[in-house]
Parts: sequence; C-alpha cells; structure tokens
Amino acid sequence: MAKKILVAGGAGYIGCKLVPALLKAGYDVKVFDKLYFGDEGLAAVRDKIELEVGALIDIREKSLEGIDAVINLAGLSNDPTAEYNPEANKIMNTDSAIHLARLCKKMKIRRYIYASSCSIYYSLTPDDTLRAEDYPVDPKAPYSHSKYMAERGLLELVDADFCPVMLRKGTVFGQSPRMRYDLVVNVFTRDAFKNRQLILHNKGRMWRPLLNIDDAVRAYLAALEAPEDLVRGRIFNVLNDNYPVIQIAYQVRHTLESKKGVRVDLQIQEIGPVRSYRVDGSLFERTFGIKFDTSMAAAIEEMWDALEEGVDYNNPIYYNLAWLELLRDMERRLAVMNYKVF
Repeated sequence: MAKKILVAGGAGYIGCKLVPALLKAGYDVKVFDKLYFGDEGLAAVRDKIELEVGALIDIREKSLEGIDAVINLAGLSNDPTAEYNPEANKIMNTDSAIHLARLCKKMKIRRYIYASSCSIYYSLTPDDTLRAEDYPVDPKAPYSHSKYMAERGLLELVDADFCPVMLRKGTVFGQSPRMRYDLVVNVFTRDAFKNRQLILHNKGRMWRPLLNIDDAVRAYLAALEAPEDLVRGRIFNVLNDNYPVIQIAYQVRHTLESKKGVRVDLQIQEIGPVRSYRVDGSLFERTFGIKFDTSMAAAIEEMWDALEEGVDYNNPIYYNLAWLELLRDMERRLAVMNYKVF
C-alpha cells in the first residue's frame, strides 16, 4: 500500500473531504494547491499534513520526493470557469495534468489518479442514451475538451511501471468545508433556503449524473488501493444515479417539506439551457464491488442545517466563476504588486 499521497488541488471542494479521509485511512498526505480559495477548508487537519503552494504547471521533481501515489483534483472545475478563460483552462486541466504525470513517471511514482468528468458526454438535446466509457465522444466545450485531452495524454503514458486511473465523476453534491453553491443540488438547496422557490429551465428535462461527495471520496480511495492490473490505464464513470433536473428539484422540495416543514414552490419555464447527459456507472460497480447508495436527502438536510447556522451564501468564494472574476478584478486593481491570478 502507498504510504504518502500527494493531492493536487487538495484544498478544493472535494479535496477538503478527501484529505481527512486519507489521513483516517492511515496515509501521510501532502497537498499541492494554488490556494485560489484559501486553505480554510483544511483547518481541521492543517497540522497533520504537508502543504505546498504553487501552480501545478510549475511543479518540479523536488515536490514529489517521498511521494508514493498522486491524486490530481487540480484545475478549473466547470463550464463557466473554463469558458471564462479557455487558455488558462487548457493549461490547468490538460497541460498541467500531463506534466504532472510525466514527472510521476520520472520519479517512479506508479499510481496516478486523475479527476475527469462525465460532462465529456454531454449533448445539447435531452435524450435517454446511456453512455458507457466506450461511448464515442468528441467534446467541443472548453471544459469537457480539456478533460478529454488530459485523458488521452495520460493514456499515452501507460506502461508496466505507470498506472494512471481516470475517474469521470458525475456532478458532485453535498456539504464540504470548502463549500460550493454552483452545483445543481447545492444550488437548489440554497435557492430553496433563500427564496423558497426553485426555477427550472426547459421544463427541467435535462439529465444529470449525480455523485454524493462522500461517495466521490470512496471512489478515490478505491482507485488508490485497487490492484494495478485491475485499473491500469482505465477510465471509470463514477456516479450514484442519473436524474432529470425536474426530479432533483422534486427531491429537494420533498426533503425540505417532510424533514424541515418548509414549503418550496417550483417555477417551471419552457425555455433555457438544454445541456444533458445520462451515464452508465456499472463498470465501476463491477470492478470495485462498490455500489453507491448514499441518500440525496441526507445531503440536502446537511446543507440546509449549515445554511441555518448562518453561512453567507452570497459570498463569491462559494461560486467558482464569481470568485475568479473577483480575483481578476483585484489583480487589475493591485497590479503594482505584480500578482498573477492565471
């Protein structure tokens, strides 16, 4: 078993749940992160980990000394942020991922787990096609394309001594110490709290594969600990299940009405974005013997409880695009400091 794990992007939404889980499992952990969102999400374990601040494209061999395996969560993490700066998106999501993999090979680090995305499959027309890992894809959007090209680059590096594993995760949801309110279940929970109303575009017909954040953590641990021959150079879809967006809204409303006594109205609109995809997660279940069945309702309740405790959900730090825009504005205003966001 690998002893010391480098988690690139370990101060992010998933990383702040994964790092404590790795520590609990007995691993030593080093986090390498640019800290766009600070390190507050790691406060509970800050004295138990090593933290190095830097851009992943600049990481060098010295940062990997003593590392036994790498989990790469770093990069821009959704379509709006990727479209905001496509060039930075390519550097952070594709070039950096391949650069890190090459360094791993050079340093004889065998296991490399890459955070890919089910958005690689999305189409602009809602349909019921169930997309498995071998489904033909040719993504054009900056975010999806950057993830796909990183996968292709990693596959070219596979050999008997290098074992990359790629996890195409569904849209993650749930509470995290580094919280995000720009993911569909989280957005709906926040909107229900804020407005007691959910707005659904295009009648909510679009499909989404969803993944509880705690199950995402379980998936990374499974990919880390699996025998090499089981996972070398393989891509896995990772999700709880697929839901039409309207069903997600009904689940949020039902949970809050039945558990919190809160009435939530639905406003269903005819027009709006139609990005849709439905994904087959059976390969992961067969390979690892793990079936994810974590309740969406429990995650909604946990997020609601956090909101009731007084979270400032309007703070741009909880929204990736808004936060990057704010940082860029600060960069312009503080140019004399010669600080670069990208």
